[in-house]
Amino acid sequence: MFWRKKNLNVDEKIKLIKRNTQEIIGEEELKEILKEKKNVVVYHGFEPSGEGLHIGTMIGVNKHIDFQKAGLKLKLLCADLHSFLNEKGSLAKVEHIAELYKEGFAALGVDMKKADYILGSEFQLGHEYFLDVLKLSLKVRGLRAKRAMAVIAREEKDPHVAQMLYPLMQTIDAKHLKVDIAFGDMPQRKIHMLMRENLPDLDYKAPIIIHHGDMVGLNGGKMSSSIPNSRIMIDEEPESIRKKINKSFCPEKEIKNNPILQICQFIIFPRKGKLKVKRDRKYGEDLEFNDYGGLEKKYESGKLHPFDLKNAVAESLIKVLEPVRKYMSQKRIVELKKLISEMD
Repeated sequence: MFWRKKNLNVDEKIKLIKRNTQEIIGEEELKEILKEKKNVVVYHGFEPSGEGLHIGTMIGVNKHIDFQKAGLKLKLLCADLHSFLNEKGSLAKVEHIAELYKEGFAALGVDMKKADYILGSEFQLGHEYFLDVLKLSLKVRGLRAKRAMAVIAREEKDPHVAQMLYPLMQTIDAKHLKVDIAFGDMPQRKIHMLMRENLPDLDYKAPIIIHHGDMVGLNGGKMSSSIPNSRIMIDEEPESIRKKINKSFCPEKEIKNNPILQICQFIIFPRKGKLKVKRDRKYGEDLEFNDYGGLEKKYESGKLHPFDLKNAVAESLIKVLEPVRKYMSQKRIVELKKLISEMD
């Protein structure tokens, strides 16, 4: 494939950067900056929480790998202060989870030697940073800040002031990390647009925005670390994976919001490039798909049963995660996870 080449031209870089994304705001700007600038910086901010990374986070991680292959400089912002503001735990616990996340990114194939892994607290308590937050607070009205808050916070009748401070800080993050591109999922869109609208008034260019979609949970709802039956952890044991996939939501012929098909689209095909479906002879010959589109058409036509698809996906996902399980089984990582669990 072209993205295995070391020296990609601009069009090849664009194609790789766009793969499995939902939208790019400023695509023409992206083309220009790839032509003009040698070290283009893309950043992804995330809140460390829960037990570590689950398969839903692999959509973003796969893009991290794509960005590195396209020659972009990757900055991963582990937003420990943001997690604290969102009441995800004490700062001490959040910092330990941040360390676990770093190991998870490495296990999934991100080149952490070339990526910058940054704790928010390393720069967000500085004088210049906080002064910029105050300057931005004079420009953004309360209703605009509230629209940019997290969905859960927006639904509260009386949210904490911290919830309104959060989007202002995230906007200033982009300036102080000197980013060209802000990357995240679609729920980040309102904050990212706050960046586009306001950073030029703070003597910093508006960043290009790239969004990816979120994977639906195994139960058909939201995939979340706090809902065990909705997700599969990246180091989950094979038998547990089989059980969860077997019980998952996968309506016959249904394409939309089908978690098993999304695992194929966002994990198996980007990682393996194919999916082999073994079937009992009385139900037809074995099938092999070399792209997601062919699989989707076959399933929508009813010529591929959910039972057979689930079995194939479970076994393929187990193989994809096998090296991840091995990496995450190192003694120091196991001890770190135990420490985190004891801090609850």
